Amino acid sequence: MNECPCGYHNHPEKDCVCAPGVVQKYLNRISGPLLDRIDIHVEVTPVAFSELTQEQVSEKSEKVRNRVIKARDVQEKRFRENENIHCNAQMSSKLLKQICKIDEQGKEMLKRATDRLGLSARAFDRILKVARTIADLDDSKEISSAHLAEAIQYRSLDRDNWAG
Repeated sequence: MNECPCGYHNHPEKDCVCAPGVVQKYLNRISGPLLDRIDIHVEVTPVAFSELTQEQVSEKSEKVRNRVIKARDVQEKRFRENENIHCNAQMSSKLLKQICKIDEQGKEMLKRATDRLGLSARAFDRILKVARTIADLDDSKEISSAHLAEAIQYRSLDRDNWAG
């Protein structure tokens, strides 16, 4: 979705021409409960031509695919005794508490994020599920602070001032 009616809010090269307050009003059309039901929120700004034409080495698609397949296999094994649950996103709150254990540093990070971003209980649970998936992709048995930080970052639209 665009962040404003003109489509240029937070654009790196073009100015938004929307009147003051219009951007926030536009964004408020998306309800908090609806956003809560989306696991990953990412603001994507246009990429400059100079960046598009740069030659850079990136991870090969085949390697990414293999990591995803391996993570999905881990999740299938994790939930093999739970009927109709095949991946982290389908975890119940009870399973979440058993599977997504975090250390004290992680708990403190989540507390700060919850307070600062005004996260709901549903958003809190979704962060843990995404962090568990990130850890699975990283082939990690434990959810580290780095996994949590990345998952929190994917809740960017939960921020009170996401309209600038």
